[in-house]
Amino acid sequence: MSAPTTPRTNVTEREARQVAEAAREQDWRKPSFAKELFLGRFRLDLIHPHPLPDDESVRRGEEFLAKLRAFCETTIDSSRIEREARIPDEVVAGLKELGALGMKIDPKYGGLGLTQLYYNKALALVGSASPAVGALLSAHQSIGVPQPLKMFGTQEQKDAFLPRCARTDISAFLLTEPDVGSDPARLATTAVPDGDDYVLDGVKLWTTNGVVADLLVVMARVPKSEGHKGGITAFVVEATSEGITVENRNAFMGLRGIENGVTRFHQVRVPAANRIGPEGAGLKIALTTLNTGRLSLPAMCAGAGKWCLKIAREWSAEREQWGKPVALHEAVGSKISFIAATTFALEAVLDLSSQMADEDRNDIRIEAALAKLYGSEMAWKMADELVQIRGGRGYETAESLRARGERGVPAEQILRDLRINRIFEGSTEIMHLLIAREAVDAHLSVAGDLIDPDKSLSDKAKAGANAGVFYAKWLPKLVAGPGQLPMAYGQFKHGIDLSGHLRYVERTARKLARSTFYAMSRWQGRMETKQGFLGRIVDIGAELFAMSAACVRAERLRAQGDHGREAYQLADAFCRQARIRVEELFDRLWTNTDDLDRTVVKAVLAGSYTWLEEGVVDPSGDGPWIADATPGPSARENERRPYGD
Repeated sequence: MSAPTTPRTNVTEREARQVAEAAREQDWRKPSFAKELFLGRFRLDLIHPHPLPDDESVRRGEEFLAKLRAFCETTIDSSRIEREARIPDEVVAGLKELGALGMKIDPKYGGLGLTQLYYNKALALVGSASPAVGALLSAHQSIGVPQPLKMFGTQEQKDAFLPRCARTDISAFLLTEPDVGSDPARLATTAVPDGDDYVLDGVKLWTTNGVVADLLVVMARVPKSEGHKGGITAFVVEATSEGITVENRNAFMGLRGIENGVTRFHQVRVPAANRIGPEGAGLKIALTTLNTGRLSLPAMCAGAGKWCLKIAREWSAEREQWGKPVALHEAVGSKISFIAATTFALEAVLDLSSQMADEDRNDIRIEAALAKLYGSEMAWKMADELVQIRGGRGYETAESLRARGERGVPAEQILRDLRINRIFEGSTEIMHLLIAREAVDAHLSVAGDLIDPDKSLSDKAKAGANAGVFYAKWLPKLVAGPGQLPMAYGQFKHGIDLSGHLRYVERTARKLARSTFYAMSRWQGRMETKQGFLGRIVDIGAELFAMSAACVRAERLRAQGDHGREAYQLADAFCRQARIRVEELFDRLWTNTDDLDRTVVKAVLAGSYTWLEEGVVDPSGDGPWIADATPGPSARENERRPYGD
């Protein structure tokens, strides 16, 4: 007998796209370095001189980092968390005592009021001690209750919930459902108005912190009715509310200490006063929250890179092969160079984006998304290279290494722990599409009606006229620029010459914009289906952004007299490595197997290659691919376990 299947919410492709588009921030009220980069305009003035924090922010930030470091070194036992698959209660109690739950919450609500820059430094530090603890703090503050309330909450909501979040209560963010991932138009959880309340029904999946949370941010669909606009809406929900059941604590290949579960809502009453923003604004609130919230993941990725570099340096100096340290063999040395240069660049991207977020002079929605995309991809590669450098010891667990008398280096663990970052808070594939949509926004704003099949001939004629004016001014500017002048960016030449890399970025940004324009002219309305092409366009932009950040950071360190020569060396190495990757990506824009791949995929789905699957056994057994999430009362025991209980 087959297991029941959850009824699916049928949504057309166009309807799904309309929901996603409506959730976007439509306007660009502030300049964006990355947006300009994708348009072929290298606005170095937006990031150089490198923005710096004020002295008081630095003092408070460094003071907290010192306390947090001492706590990490004395209280957090990463091997115990890995072994027991949970964070001990005393660790969470200590974090609360430190004020770590309220790092980004204003002091008037009991928080520490740290800047984004120092919040990210704290996450990098605690994430290096235990990625599971880093995930706990990040999910609580970056996407949990504090951030959306800070940006969209009423004063009454802030007064009621922020003091709790700052010191005692852990929060979680609940959006994903068993049959709904990156397509929120199909969200099935409902919030039906009933007097002064809403009644929630539905099932949420992968609720990081959900097993232990005291407060939840829940996204649910309000039905349209008289007096109710309806739409996806955000609510603050007490985790102890009647009708909430944590039905399962999920286990993963990495981050074994995170408290991630399946949560069922059955006739859960939530006061209307707990609604965040108006009805229908839930997705926009979620996306806006993530504009800076996404920086928490690259923060921990940069921290992971630092740790990988430390282990690679120490091990490769100690381990000898054929009469010399393995680091001096080119095959290993190139990996160490990649780790060192990329760690420098990741921290450059993170610090630059964080400081721009603090200053609020620039719109950083693309920068934050690029930082998340680039950081998660490159950190995974660095960890993979570390495992390779360590050889068999890289594949062996830290516990096994210690048991036989060697240093317990958790290289295989960091590889497992980092893997989720390519999926968390927008998978790499979704980030490619999200960033591509923002990158071509200027084109769609002037020419979008030309390729919209639902627009009338008069609308298309008007769009054609507007597009003609825009492109007549824009296209000629993509032909020449300062990247062709030998002396341009001369302020970045101090012993080692970084000016050539910035000239390359300027030239390549124009080439990138020309390639995008050509693709839009060629494919028009089919452009959004060319996901392979769009992904490569975004990856090129990510490399150019990282190169720019690395050079600007190197010059800042040089000007401050802080490891300036070494910073220039690392920036030079990174930019040379990045340029090779960029040229490969450009080659693959037009020389690839995308069309053939689509043909093969259709044949796979049609069952044409099932003969290729013969000769193996499938150990996964029976059962539905997607668990039943039909609304109703829970038939399972509540797995909720608050810390300290």
